[in-house]
Amino acid sequence: MNSKKLCIILIGSLFVSAISAAEKAGKDPLLRIYLPRKVTVADNTPKLGEVGIIHGSDELVVTASAISLGKISMKDQKLIVDRRLILSRLASNGIAASDVMLTGAHKVAIRQDYKSIGKPELIEVARAFLKKNFTDNSVCQFNPLGSPEEFIMLGGVGDLRFSPRLATSGIRNQVKVQIVIFGDGQQIGVREVTFKLKYNCRRAVALVDIARGAVISKENVKIEEALSNYPESANWSPPYGLIARRRLSTNMVIHASMVGPVKPHILLKRNQSVVIRIDRGGLFVTVRGVSMQPGSAGEYIKIRNVDSQRIIMAKVNEDGTVEPVF
Repeated sequence: MNSKKLCIILIGSLFVSAISAAEKAGKDPLLRIYLPRKVTVADNTPKLGEVGIIHGSDELVVTASAISLGKISMKDQKLIVDRRLILSRLASNGIAASDVMLTGAHKVAIRQDYKSIGKPELIEVARAFLKKNFTDNSVCQFNPLGSPEEFIMLGGVGDLRFSPRLATSGIRNQVKVQIVIFGDGQQIGVREVTFKLKYNCRRAVALVDIARGAVISKENVKIEEALSNYPESANWSPPYGLIARRRLSTNMVIHASMVGPVKPHILLKRNQSVVIRIDRGGLFVTVRGVSMQPGSAGEYIKIRNVDSQRIIMAKVNEDGTVEPVF
């Protein structure tokens, strides 16, 4: 073996010996922490034990696992944690950087686990409750007014349940539903949804132009179904037999104020001579009187007895005579 080869072998042996000595001089880290690129946590204050995989002595693992890495304040916030921050937090808790080996990602993106109950879902829960439990059969539509606030559940929730119920609205054509939200058997929130009601109603519509004073009939008015913001009046009926108080145009919706009863024919005028007739079980008497006010058949008016000058109340008969009221 020549001197050149011998020199190379000697140098190599010295290099290997130096590496072995360095390894023997060093020590194993007390903590090994693996960091993923992304992680989702249940709490808004993530701990190192939720983010990384930690190996080492039990005491140090417990201490390191409990170290807080920051706070997530919004549902879509992403908390970025790098190795420098982790080593700094470890050092603040008495674990030196020389005792830690970090592997995996250099930065970790941390998000909080949450479940969102959106506005459309809350509205449908409330509407389904009303359709099943609302007692007014004339209501045909439940139209939401505005939108309920979205409900955010941070962290995992297993058994999710809604308990809707009617709430006080105070407005005639509105109804309010309160939705109590339960998660894993515990109440976790409340939302309210307000609806404007639409009713099925009947209405009278002019088929032709109707002159003032004309009688309403099936020939000039039709009855049709319509939607209304308010319920139909309990005493509503077709206006047949009434007269128009004003001119009504074709296709005009006829309201109660536009029509009225036919005025009865006046049989007696004021200061008109009348016959006061008494017919009681075989007793028939007639005397002269004077009407103190106009009257129609069936009305009660004041009559003055000509003989006694007394004023009495009497009913106007169809034949123009009057009958005293005793």
